[in-house]
Amino acid sequence: MEMKVVMKDPKKSDYFYEESIKTLRTNIQFLGKQTKIILFTSCYPNEGKSDVAFTLSVEMGKTGKRVLLIDADIRKSSYVRRFHVKEKVAGLSQYLSGQIDMGNIVYQTNYENMDMIFSGPTAPNPSELLNDPEFERLLKDKKEEYDYIFIDTPPALNLTDATVVARHCDGGILVVEAEAVSYKIAQKVKAQIERSGCPILGAVLNKVDIQKRKYYNSYYGKGYYKK
Repeated sequence: MEMKVVMKDPKKSDYFYEESIKTLRTNIQFLGKQTKIILFTSCYPNEGKSDVAFTLSVEMGKTGKRVLLIDADIRKSSYVRRFHVKEKVAGLSQYLSGQIDMGNIVYQTNYENMDMIFSGPTAPNPSELLNDPEFERLLKDKKEEYDYIFIDTPPALNLTDATVVARHCDGGILVVEAEAVSYKIAQKVKAQIERSGCPILGAVLNKVDIQKRKYYNSYYGKGYYKK
């Protein structure tokens, strides 16, 4: 039985944001077919990583690529509320804790070629669940079915969840809020993820004041995607 949900993007149309997401999409496509499972994280909460992961999934789907977006933030997910999902959905925490089967957590969305795995109910042991062999089995199974798997994880500075997930990923994207994160902290999180064996592919500098763009270009240097 095919399960479907309707998701509504709450953001207003923003030309610069949309063009930056398309640039990010193109950069990812040029990485080649071997870069298929990609982690999204941030240093702190509310830097916009979920919006970036969601919008990128939608844009990638428009190119004809099959995309699975996994919400792996089983501590404090906001997808159901933020994207106005009215249907009752099961999720990742229920699968990893053995409550439901893998086939009952993948939902077809109203966006072309984009499916979704929601986080499920908040769990008291998120890192342990994500470290379960069933999570690796899920990714190996779905890797055969999708062109890209994007995994939205909790902020990485003070939590280990992203590092646990990163071990199974081909690369990571670090979302950095402008004027909220120092270069030193961003580098610390980058090194933390890379120690797991997952290379950081680049960063998205988010919530940028366009008038200050020249400042950020010089402050963060090369190797960062900018928005």
